[in-house]
Amino acid sequence: MEILIGLIIIAIGAFCQSSCYVPINKIKDWSWESYWIVQGVFAWLVLPFLGALLAVPEGQSLFGLFASAPSFNVWMTILFGVLWGVGGLTFGLSMRYLGVALGQSIALGTCAGLGTIMGPVLLNIFFPETDPLSKLTFAVILGVVVTLVGIAIIGVAGSMKSASLSEEEKKAAVKDFNFPKGIVIALLAGFMSGCFNVGLEFGKDINFGELTDPMFRTLPATFLVTLGGFVTNAVYCFYQNQKNHTWGDYAKKAVWGNNLLFCLLAGALWYSQFFGLSLGRSFFETGGTMDTLSFCILMALNVVFSNVWGIILKEWKGCSQKTIMVLVCGIIVLIISSFLPQFIG
Repeated sequence: MEILIGLIIIAIGAFCQSSCYVPINKIKDWSWESYWIVQGVFAWLVLPFLGALLAVPEGQSLFGLFASAPSFNVWMTILFGVLWGVGGLTFGLSMRYLGVALGQSIALGTCAGLGTIMGPVLLNIFFPETDPLSKLTFAVILGVVVTLVGIAIIGVAGSMKSASLSEEEKKAAVKDFNFPKGIVIALLAGFMSGCFNVGLEFGKDINFGELTDPMFRTLPATFLVTLGGFVTNAVYCFYQNQKNHTWGDYAKKAVWGNNLLFCLLAGALWYSQFFGLSLGRSFFETGGTMDTLSFCILMALNVVFSNVWGIILKEWKGCSQKTIMVLVCGIIVLIISSFLPQFIG
């Protein structure tokens, strides 16, 4: 029962994340770089900071925790957040060229597999005495392999979509649809986005131990990762503001109320996935198969819900029944990849 509760909480967070691009469509008269960094203030700074405060017991302080934690772990957590920020930037481009459904499927599927593997592997380089590779059991590896199979199937569906639709139909579904360019960007986005889980692994002990509620223990590390990601995105977005002469977006007082509201909503929906991940993991056995695969499970569920939005947004309109069947098969495989290891682990 506890495992089911944990999965439901993670699923709610995944649904929220997959919905975060909906309010962005309500933003008016701002360039991409302007609204991206403003929603990032909420998604990667304000809300993660407030979430991290939940892990601080009475009489303690969050910044005191960071100061007392091993500086190597703190900085490595932030560093992998910076690298994850690169994935976040290319993630948006993957959806530009592939659409919400296919772009999120490829990027998040790759992120799920590599993010799960990279954490223990890199930790083993720096802390071999803790034997982090022991987490990569047969059950976990099987989950990752099946996830990659699911990615491949969805990639086939995307290729079939590209081959079957006319240029007019492609543009009607996704304005800038470009499968070859999109698939490369999505794979890069997935690889770099996997650094988020690596950052969480380096920061897993940055909390107050038994004084911190198990439901909130990963939230200080989550804040450090998103802080690093915010730096990456801020540098790029401000560069684009300068390059495209869009600094004036921030001076458009008439749209500030509307845009700030929808940026806040988008940021809250995005952050919900990692808030839900922290809460959901507390229902799993620490260090067990489900705990190790929790990040992978979150990404797989993100894929499922992103394709629901893709169908709602008619991104697969005009595709053959065979293409849709291949897409559905890929989604099913990704779902199986998250739950199969529990039955054999």
